[in-house]
Amino acid sequence: MNKRAVGYIRVSTQEQAQEGMSLAAQEARIKAYCEAKGWNLLRVYRDEGVSGKSLNRPGIQSLISDLEDDGVDVVVILKLDRLTRSVRDLGALIDDLFKGRSLATVQEGLDTSTASGEFVINMLGSVAQWERKAIGERTSTVLRYKQERGEWCGRVPYGFKIVDKVLVEDPVQIANIQRMKKAHRRGQSVRKIAARFGISKSTAHKLVTTDLRVLKSFRQPAAAIA
Repeated sequence: MNKRAVGYIRVSTQEQAQEGMSLAAQEARIKAYCEAKGWNLLRVYRDEGVSGKSLNRPGIQSLISDLEDDGVDVVVILKLDRLTRSVRDLGALIDDLFKGRSLATVQEGLDTSTASGEFVINMLGSVAQWERKAIGERTSTVLRYKQERGEWCGRVPYGFKIVDKVLVEDPVQIANIQRMKKAHRRGQSVRKIAARFGISKSTAHKLVTTDLRVLKSFRQPAAAIA
């Protein structure tokens, strides 16, 4: 059967640099897969730098909206986690939003047009969600342990440094902050201050507008974990 297919590709910010997961690579794999199957690939929808935790993504929403107009038979993705990272959303897509159209995965070689394919896809989704929750629980445990030991766990703010796993003031940067504030009071722009000290404009703005006592309060480990 010469099925009418559409592709969907997604990459999150963290994954953009990973080999084999770029949008171009995903699209090429989907095109090759459809050619091998003899399917007519109508178009490929994409979401760039977007998490798969929810369906609130412009690319996937456009795909769902366009399905009925083109008489699409199958939605093709590289692998299951490109479509969604939620078992609930996966079920909604297969049972309702795709409205009877099958879902095919290139890497896993699965197709929901068969009972076994649909079963395996749902099982993979459940296992993946369990794994993510387990990783999150382990991470939370480690952070709580570090907090109880007084160790700093978050991003190191300008003006401070880590010494023996504890956040302490950096005398050089604290002096720089005072210079920034003085320059700002004299009318120097945030852009020029940022360029002078080699920091971003947003960081410079925060430093010149925030009381030094507030900045020093970041020394509490809980501030990084909250």
